[in-house]
Amino acid sequence: MSAKRVPAVLIFTALVTALLLAAVPAAAWAKAPSPGERITNALRSSPVYVDPAYEGSVPPDRQQELADQIARTGLPIKVVLTPLTKGDPFNGDSATLAEIVHDRLGVRDLILITTDGDFTDSLNGYEWPGEAHQAQDAVTAVGFLDEMEDAGLADRTAKAIELVEEEDGEKAYEEATEDLGDSSSPSNSRPDRNTSTPPWLWPTLIAVLALAAAFVAFLFVRRRGTPLPYHRAVLTAARTADEAELRRRAEAEILSLGESVQSAAPSTPALQRVLDAYAAAGTVLDASRGVPDLAGVLALVAEGHDALAASATPTPLPLCFFNPLHGRATSRTNWRLLGHRESLRVATCATCTEAVRSRRAPEVLMDTTEHDDRPVPYFEVSNSLWARTGYGSLLAGPDDCLALRVGRGDFSRGVTAAERTRD
Repeated sequence: MSAKRVPAVLIFTALVTALLLAAVPAAAWAKAPSPGERITNALRSSPVYVDPAYEGSVPPDRQQELADQIARTGLPIKVVLTPLTKGDPFNGDSATLAEIVHDRLGVRDLILITTDGDFTDSLNGYEWPGEAHQAQDAVTAVGFLDEMEDAGLADRTAKAIELVEEEDGEKAYEEATEDLGDSSSPSNSRPDRNTSTPPWLWPTLIAVLALAAAFVAFLFVRRRGTPLPYHRAVLTAARTADEAELRRRAEAEILSLGESVQSAAPSTPALQRVLDAYAAAGTVLDASRGVPDLAGVLALVAEGHDALAASATPTPLPLCFFNPLHGRATSRTNWRLLGHRESLRVATCATCTEAVRSRRAPEVLMDTTEHDDRPVPYFEVSNSLWARTGYGSLLAGPDDCLALRVGRGDFSRGVTAAERTRD
């Protein structure tokens, strides 16, 4: 090919490329929304989201009936009916789906009814904050009602909404399951649609047995003062099960924050603080050594969401000081550590606030990572970022945050306490 013909070839190639690009619709180049974003966007216009795979069971007219039923309750109910399988964006876990939807909606009060990842004809209920409407029990009860045995997904969802509206889910669940132990009851005489052992049965039994063995070991140690050979192994097994579940939740929370960052406008005032919180949460997750660190991930994610919504809520409360797994704090409470004269003003959830005011010990997050499986309150662990900050309760002000401290190296797994002392 001669040098004179090269420019002509390049020009021709550029023209063809331009024509091909022009032929592609602009929408094809736009980033497709994530499943969580797609579901959340749909819920902003209707309280009922039904995946196309379920439209045969819940057609548009039934979807409208459910939306009208929800409107009549006056409750913040949302319904998400979508297939959940291992390996999907929610890893087949309805709890992960619920957390993502709740975070993306950005609302305080929410009652969410979802499909279940293990049993396609079952529903799960979630509620924020607390359990004022007993949504979890109410929705779970639907699967045990004789009248719902052959009901379709739309009818089951309608019944779940009805039971949630009654705000007595615990009673509904107890009544629906009261005859499960009676071999002569109708519920036990009806055919089981899934004759195989439920996948959750053996893990649940193992966890219960591990906890029971741990309790027996604890009593023996208190009485005899000598450790049992299997004491540490039992506690480790029980703790590992809880930690694995919390890790999955932390991963889902980071994913949700990442989606929020991607959909945020570049002009968002505190976007850099959101990005810092997102990066810090990933750093802590990667280096986490136990439940206290995973709770720190949740605190950092909450900090990121707070920065994203700074204009709506200028000074939001952090997670509960005593146990971040309790969720968002509802108030500030004066509290004095046993053996100390000075008191601290910490952020506490409603349950812990009531405990402190009633002079009862609140439920505290315990740490065992550095004490040979002997649990101690997390705030008694020396050289701990979480003890120094109370997961956000003890920070100096708006210019001080967990993400900033993680970014400057306060959370480090590469330096031991002895090395810090020598420095």
